[in-house]
This record gives sequence, structure tokens and C-alpha cells, in this order.
Amino acid sequence: MKRPPLFTVLMHNDDYTTMEFVVEALIAVFHKSPTEANRIMLHIHFKGAGMCGVYPFEVAETKVSKVHDMARREGFPLRCSLEQA
Repeated sequence: MKRPPLFTVLMHNDDYTTMEFVVEALIAVFHKSPTEANRIMLHIHFKGAGMCGVYPFEVAETKVSKVHDMARREGFPLRCSLEQA
């Protein structure tokens, strides 16, 4: 039986979303520890994008939607994208 393809969820830096919100989203949506969330947030901040995790398409798509919904409720333009792993 063939396994479904996996997708990497990337979070992208912007000039408006706070670092604290990025950490909060990484903990809430991707179940990262505070230490790991801070490490990923700093990578995003300095490199422009960072990997949040690798998931089957439906799971990845749901996580991207959750982040976008959280960000919009707070007035942030935070953006995530998918890329085939």
C-alpha cells in the first residue's frame, strides 16, 4: 500500500506579526514546546521562513488554515505555505 505524500508547512516572516504571536501559534497549532517554538520563531525572523512540521496533505492544510484564522482574528498578516516534502 502506497503512503500518502507528505507536505512541509512553512511559516513566513513579515514586518507586523509579533514574535510572541508566532511562538503562541507554534505551540497551539503545531504542539511545539516553548523552547522549540522560540528556536523556530528566531529562524523565521532571521531567515525569512521556517519549517513547522511535515504532515499528510489534509493535516498540513488544516494546520495552515488554523494559523491563518488565529492570525486574522488578532489582525496579523502571518502566512504559512505548503511544499511537498
